[in-house]
Amino acid sequence: MTGDSGYIQDLFDEVPAHTASLPGSAPEALTLLDDWVERDWIRALDHAFAAFVCNIVSEQGEQPSAMLALLAAMVSHQVGRGHVCLDINHLCRDTEPTLVLPPEGVGALPADSLRPSDLFADVSPGELVALLGQSSAVGDGEQATPLILDGSRLYLRRFWRYEQAIAGGIRMRLADRAELVDSSLLARALDTLFGTGQEPDYQKIACALAARNRFSVITGGPGTGKTTTVVNLLAALQSVARESAGADGVSPYLRIRLSAPTGKAAARLSESIGGAVDRLPLEQLPGRPDRSAIPTQVTTLHRLLGSRPGSRKFRHNEDHPLPLDILVIDEASMVDVDLMASVFAALPDKARLIMLGDKDQLASVDAGAVLGELCQRAEAAHYLPETAQWLESVTGCQLPSPLTDTDGLPLDQAVAMLRKSYRFDEHSGIGVLAIATNAGKLDRQLISQCREQAFEDVAWLTADSGSARAGANAPGTELLAGHALTGSRERFRNNGEGRLVNNEPVDPPVGYGHYLRIIRDQKPGAAGETEGREHWDHWATDVLEGFNHFKVLCALRQGPFGVEGLNREIAGRLCGAGLVDRTEGWYEGRPVLITGNDYNLGLMNGDIGVTLSVPWDRNDAGESVDTLRVAFPSSDGSGTIRWISPSRLQSVETVYAMTVHKSQGSEFTHACLVIPDRLTPVLTRELVYTGITRARHWLSLVVSQQGVLKEAVGRGVIRASGLARLLS
Repeated sequence: MTGDSGYIQDLFDEVPAHTASLPGSAPEALTLLDDWVERDWIRALDHAFAAFVCNIVSEQGEQPSAMLALLAAMVSHQVGRGHVCLDINHLCRDTEPTLVLPPEGVGALPADSLRPSDLFADVSPGELVALLGQSSAVGDGEQATPLILDGSRLYLRRFWRYEQAIAGGIRMRLADRAELVDSSLLARALDTLFGTGQEPDYQKIACALAARNRFSVITGGPGTGKTTTVVNLLAALQSVARESAGADGVSPYLRIRLSAPTGKAAARLSESIGGAVDRLPLEQLPGRPDRSAIPTQVTTLHRLLGSRPGSRKFRHNEDHPLPLDILVIDEASMVDVDLMASVFAALPDKARLIMLGDKDQLASVDAGAVLGELCQRAEAAHYLPETAQWLESVTGCQLPSPLTDTDGLPLDQAVAMLRKSYRFDEHSGIGVLAIATNAGKLDRQLISQCREQAFEDVAWLTADSGSARAGANAPGTELLAGHALTGSRERFRNNGEGRLVNNEPVDPPVGYGHYLRIIRDQKPGAAGETEGREHWDHWATDVLEGFNHFKVLCALRQGPFGVEGLNREIAGRLCGAGLVDRTEGWYEGRPVLITGNDYNLGLMNGDIGVTLSVPWDRNDAGESVDTLRVAFPSSDGSGTIRWISPSRLQSVETVYAMTVHKSQGSEFTHACLVIPDRLTPVLTRELVYTGITRARHWLSLVVSQQGVLKEAVGRGVIRASGLARLLS
């Protein structure tokens, strides 16, 4: 190093005597990091990256510092936790909460153990930035360095490039202000689809705003009509396109593709979008577009882009763009920066991108929170006066004045928020809980209302956490297993009877006994007759639909209230009730979750199937023999069933209970959210909100410590990123 780097490199030598054991060189820092790997504080990958950076510096003839090694490991650690970068200011101000180190549950540390707060206690952000700026391993993006320093944010180079690519793609589309649609034709189409009136119709406003831009975001909570909105938007765009088409022989329709991040989310959208298209008044629209012009087939983003097994790259990219005019991405909160950057790379320059999702849900499992970053200002809209005037001229709706802002940003003019729930009214406990959770205000009165059956759709179950810690068959887990069997109708007001939603009767809540009885009682050929394959497909469809009537959702994988323990406990209870014949291995009724993409079988991470016994094999005498197959719903929305032999499934796990993260993109008639008996880093406001909003009609909350739930709702997730700043 050169210049003033000496005093920075020697920072560890100047700390007080009680921290004299701080590492003073890169080898000593790597030894400390190796100890952290042994303790499961950080990943071996984080240590390896720090060593890699130190080697690069050494090859340049420089002496790597201890602090450089530590920061390299920490930025890798943060990416593993879902952050796009390491914020140096946050690191110095609040070290251990920023890094979530030491991890919760590691127990007491030896007296001589160093904590991250010891390492960064006596160094300022400015000093760290200065040190990083003088290292040959750190650059500003112009050089091929493994680390990028952008202000106070330290990036792995790859993730800095992802963020730059996303921001660049959005800016280019926002800057393209060419007239994309004929405003008068658009107004006629929207009036036909939504009717007329001056009261704000936020679905109609969202359609107009998205039609005006090559990039747009439509966000809203459960039941706000995101699917209905996008179907109407596509109908309006195709209507205008056909009415405006010339007689040059070119197709009058726009090429539209629908996508979602997971097979599960794609299948759900395919189901809902088909019905919405059937309800469109196409004959009354300008141009009278054909029904076939509105796609109903939804594919995963990986399939759309053309996944290459074993590679991060896709078949469609800058050199081979997607053949489309409009791309719709549903459940966009689940899309990480890596995948989103690949989407922008594969989009033709003139193509529109429309993102749908709930900004308040959990962010992607991998690094980034793209939708959340883009929707930071959605609540107040910040529409420029000219945007508001254009929207009023096209929709006839008068925007509330608080939604306008003379200092609105370009991004603000492309983000629409749906503000009315058509599923949950003021009497719905699910809706009230979701709103309170988002506000971080789950007060004692609301909890008391839930406990006392003040809401028709919410049940509160108190688990014995002390007994649950004792292990299997303890009262806490026995309560959960019994609830999973029956759905505990008695825990709901009026036993769940007589409830109406949108003036339609709702069946009482059920548990897993429901789908297992469908397997037993509705199986084709039960009397020995031969049935065609379509009968077995119908039966499997009913079983899968029945299985989706109830789901146990957990914050954790391990522990008495985690996925692994509860799956064993629930299987044992179902076996004891005679609904399944075993709890281990493959058996009829076993539900399984795919935990890794299998391109050969066409199964994606998150797909769910149910194991069924079918008489399709033959013995030596030519007689039919029952054999096990796992039934999966097709991912193309066609409603067909794929029957897969268990021996062909490599990455699966039983899924009576699943994590809230894995449940994203799904919806269940009755969701049971299990709140663990202790706070953990993953237990946050976003997780609780996501778990609550997986419930369509019934929600049961299993809580052992009321204070844990309140604390979780008070803790929001902020992922370190620079995307919003790049677009401001």
